Amino acid sequence: MEPKNQGLESLEIWRRAVDYAVDMCQNVIPLFPPEEKWALASQLRRSVQSIPANIAEGYGRYNFQETIHYCYIARGSMAETKTHLVLAFRMGYIKEEIFLQFLDQLNDLGKMTNGYIAHLRKQKAITGLKETHDPDETYEI
Repeated sequence: MEPKNQGLESLEIWRRAVDYAVDMCQNVIPLFPPEEKWALASQLRRSVQSIPANIAEGYGRYNFQETIHYCYIARGSMAETKTHLVLAFRMGYIKEEIFLQFLDQLNDLGKMTNGYIAHLRKQKAITGLKETHDPDETYEI
């Protein structure tokens, strides 16, 4: 999907989080044994999909503080995803190479999220406004 000049698709952290979730769901979760389908696999799927979903929800709020709040929730989902990933590795469901690859990508997402939060705080301080966008302008999701 090509990013547009505006809208959610222009937000790199969201695009990377979506890519990570898709990669996890297509290439890691299928490696789990069948008995984990409704247990660890389901929890991992929900937590990894929650990362871009919360970034998107914050983005759509038009409010610096609410956007930051949803980024915090996304960071919590990253911690939960990491825990599920560690469990999958320690239980022998995934190989170390896959574990380390996805852990590195998750750490990168965390750094990007922290950078996005810092950017939002700076913009809020510069503008002195609560809102991140003019609610009257055309808003594309």
